[in-house]
Amino acid sequence: MRRLLIPTRATVLALAGLAVLAAVASMAGVPTEWVGPACAVLLAAGAGYAGVDLWRSWRLWHAAPLRVERQLPGAFSLGVPTVLSLTLVNEGAVDWQVAVFDEVDPHFSFEGLPQAVVAPAGARLEMRYSATALSRGVAQFGVTQLRWRTRAGCFEVRQPLGQPQRIRVYPNFAALARYAWLSGDRRLAQIGIKTYAQRGQGTDFRQLADYRTGDSLRHIDWKATLRHQRPIVREFQDDRDQCVFFLLDCGRRMRADEGMQAQRGGSHFDEALNALMLLSYVALKEGDEVGAMTFGGPPEQRRDFAPRKGAATLNALMNRLHDIQPGATHSDYQLAAQELLRVQRRRALVIVLTNFRDEDAAELRPAIKLLRRNHLVLVASLRERVLGRIAAQPIVRARDAVDVAAAHLFDQSRRDAFARVVGNDPLSIDVEPAQLAVALVNRYHAVKRAGLL
Repeated sequence: MRRLLIPTRATVLALAGLAVLAAVASMAGVPTEWVGPACAVLLAAGAGYAGVDLWRSWRLWHAAPLRVERQLPGAFSLGVPTVLSLTLVNEGAVDWQVAVFDEVDPHFSFEGLPQAVVAPAGARLEMRYSATALSRGVAQFGVTQLRWRTRAGCFEVRQPLGQPQRIRVYPNFAALARYAWLSGDRRLAQIGIKTYAQRGQGTDFRQLADYRTGDSLRHIDWKATLRHQRPIVREFQDDRDQCVFFLLDCGRRMRADEGMQAQRGGSHFDEALNALMLLSYVALKEGDEVGAMTFGGPPEQRRDFAPRKGAATLNALMNRLHDIQPGATHSDYQLAAQELLRVQRRRALVIVLTNFRDEDAAELRPAIKLLRRNHLVLVASLRERVLGRIAAQPIVRARDAVDVAAAHLFDQSRRDAFARVVGNDPLSIDVEPAQLAVALVNRYHAVKRAGLL
């Protein structure tokens, strides 16, 4: 790997001082035939001193060069700061003054680099810095750039160490982890997820369990209660072995990105993936199958995931979809519907994740009609949050009134077109990206309770 020799600040200052001294001597009237040889002697002495310093330092370095060990996690989560560790290993007999910079993927933000440290002789030195993934996919970490100083401080040598590493960046798991935590304590209402009382009809008996606050008294099993000397209730589960199939739009509309102005940040496509992941987790916990298919991008970039169930399904699904990005092409809804009917013949809850516009009505309506022949269809459209902010802003100037009226007109036009496309379907939703995950889980629960599949 290529090294680069850099004079230190002290060396540059010494050369500048020599030049200033020669200029002052000349201005003071010292003969040039004296100034020139004197400067040459001083320059030769300095060069000799620097050469000896470099030669000695090279020998010490090659006898026992520093090594770097980088510890990366198994994967990154989008938008989550992660602490990374670099360990400098010095097996030599001398200390080294070094500056360390890790080549972080350009789609990451980071804090704590570069770092200037002293690597003690015969010891290991651990350094930490924080990195945050700003986009999904495969991240590339390059080598670690080390800049070590020669023994007398005349030069710094930039030395690449270590090997490049590739690592995956997955969607943000925060919503999924919070759901799992709150569901265990029956506190899902805190994030807006509705709970339904099970009436015993259309549900299957699951198991006996200890009574907890909020359980229906009608579900108490009195024989088991008397036998165990504590309240025991019957738990039920919905019909299992059903299928949830996602039809994920990867066209140009899903590239909408409201950035840091949105409460959760990220593009509409990232929010759609987060919602897909959360609902997949919920459906798999309910014993259903989960499948997915993308559309709207180039044919060679289409991703298919055959419906399956089981604990490993969510990881397999994310491995299939984590690096896909929305393209710049128009989404063909009818072609996507025809392809889905070809690969998914069994009746399923088909969830179309898209960013609807009123000009899409002529294409989306026949596609939904085609899908409804065999499947229960839920259209989930993402609405820009900026429209709500503009519509709700105070009117201070005449220009503000125009902006507010235009936002209301655009929003109403979009709602009317969406209603015409989905008809009287109460399942379909048109929400802001941050509300999508909760809305989908609520719709899924409603479908299960009603037995619509």
